[in-house]
Amino acid sequence: MSDFAGKNILVLGGSRGIGAAIVRRFAKGGGKVAFTYAGSKDAADALAAETGAEPVQTDSADRDALIAIVAGRGALDVVVVNAGTLVMGDPLSLDADAVDKMIDINVRAPYHAAVEAARRMNDNGRIIVIGSTNGDRIPFAGGAAYALTKSAVQGMVRGLARDFGDRGITVNSIQPGPTDSDMNPADGPMAATMHSFMAIKRHVRADEVAELAAFIAGPHGAMITGSMQTIDGGFGA
Repeated sequence: MSDFAGKNILVLGGSRGIGAAIVRRFAKGGGKVAFTYAGSKDAADALAAETGAEPVQTDSADRDALIAIVAGRGALDVVVVNAGTLVMGDPLSLDADAVDKMIDINVRAPYHAAVEAARRMNDNGRIIVIGSTNGDRIPFAGGAAYALTKSAVQGMVRGLARDFGDRGITVNSIQPGPTDSDMNPADGPMAATMHSFMAIKRHVRADEVAELAAFIAGPHGAMITGSMQTIDGGFGA
């Protein structure tokens, strides 16, 4: 498998879960892959040893640091913005600073990373933002702030797709539903509730999301842009 041979690829938020699966997929495809991580150094080092990808520690909430990391990778072919955080609960009691930090990581970081990548990105490059099916549907209480961030990603993707389209650069969001990860394990306390909303009653696997990212980033994805690619087992159907 050499579908990304020679491609310069950056995954923001790549040490665990969906991000790690995406790093593995692009590395397996022959890409020159770097990925960022915030606090999971052991996981990042293990993934680097497994895949040969380059780990870079940074906080996606730090706009200047994030921009510097993206700029330092030169002419990227693919950038995947996976870094994200989840804050849920009664909006009347949620910590305002925690909500603002979530907005920094889930909205501001993808925007600034995408724009900075596009400054020097090769023509026909790929920008992918990992969103959420909760951008379309939030069927339980306590998710307003999180859904706000994922709906914002949708508008950003549509707009940037038009801004960068004349260079053949595509901009898309992948919207996973419940995905087996440290944040949302398939055997967690909310699993049964989540599965009750789904047509296919299981969590999405991280490698399934990674394969979708690879398709969008590959040659067959050249005319897919400004889109929300939902992979949720029918959660939002």
